[in-house]
Amino acid sequence: MPKSDGWGQDIQLWQMTDAPSIPDAVAAIADGVIPRGVLRFASASERGATLVGDYTPVDGMLTWLEDVGRLELRVDGVWVVVAVGNRAWTTVPLASGWTQNGNSQGTFQYRVVNLFGEDSLMFRGGIGRIWTGTVLSAYTLTASPLPPAATPSTLRTLTVPCSDTNSDRIALKLDVQPDGHLKLFGFATRITPPWVGFNGVFTSL
Repeated sequence: MPKSDGWGQDIQLWQMTDAPSIPDAVAAIADGVIPRGVLRFASASERGATLVGDYTPVDGMLTWLEDVGRLELRVDGVWVVVAVGNRAWTTVPLASGWTQNGNSQGTFQYRVVNLFGEDSLMFRGGIGRIWTGTVLSAYTLTASPLPPAATPSTLRTLTVPCSDTNSDRIALKLDVQPDGHLKLFGFATRITPPWVGFNGVFTSL
C-alpha cells in the first residue's frame, strides 16, 4: 500500500509492492500536493463553487483570487486575507471649482489596500479652491464616482485637515458615500480654506 512521505505531510507515495498503476500513483501524489500549494481561482465565487464535496477546503489551504489580486488562508473554517497585490494610486476626478495639489501636498489620490484582514480605502494629497460667489455648506468633490471596488457598502464619515487661513476651523467632514462620491462638509462665510489635505486618511470598506 502507498507510504506517507518523510516530511510528515501525508502525501501518499506508490510503493514497488503496490499493484502497477501509473494513474493511481500520479493521483496519489496530486491529491497530496495540490491542496498544499496555492490554488488559483478567478474569484471567490469560483472558489466556492469548486471547493465542494470531496474538495471541501480545510484549514491551512492557500488560494489566490485573480479578480482582487489577493492571497487568502483558510483559518478556523473561514478565508483570511494574508497579502494583496500591488495596489497603485489612482487620481480622484475632481468636480469643477477644485484643483489638485493644494498646499503642495500632491495630487489627491486613493487606493484600496488590505489592513488587518479587511479592504480599506486610503487617501493622499491635497486639493485647493479659489473662493468666489455664494459659499455652500457642502460640496461634492468627485466629478465621477469611485469604482465599486473602492466604494463602501455604507456611509463612511472621516475628519480631514484644512488651512486656518480664511477659516474659523482647521478640520472638515468628509463623507465617502455608498454611491462612490466624496462629499466635503463644514463650509460657511467665514470658513473658506484655500486647501484641504488627505494624507494619512483611510477607512475600512
